[in-house]
Amino acid sequence: MLRGWRRKCPNCGSGPLLRSYLKVNDRCSVCREDLHHHRADDGPAYLTILFVGHLMAPLLHFAFVTWRPEPLTLFTIFAVGCVGLSLYLLPRLKGAIVGYQWARGMGGFDPDH
Repeated sequence: MLRGWRRKCPNCGSGPLLRSYLKVNDRCSVCREDLHHHRADDGPAYLTILFVGHLMAPLLHFAFVTWRPEPLTLFTIFAVGCVGLSLYLLPRLKGAIVGYQWARGMGGFDPDH
């Protein structure tokens, strides 16, 4: 999962896992591991929403109660923060999910099938 978080091949740890922002390579360019049969689907998006929501909601409450900023200022800061954190987490969580599936032999990664 750590190799996937770093967006590297779960098998060798050196080849790129993603060829664009979220598109998984069909095959590792270094070790030739087949990666096309992953089933990450909506998992990374759900986890991103879960993490961003649970991180930003308490911060939003704390900032509002402590400093009482103008609503537009508060919205702008937290909107940029939520978008930035989401863009950072999404490809990393997708890599971690693909790495988890590879490590557990889930889906097409099962060597017995």
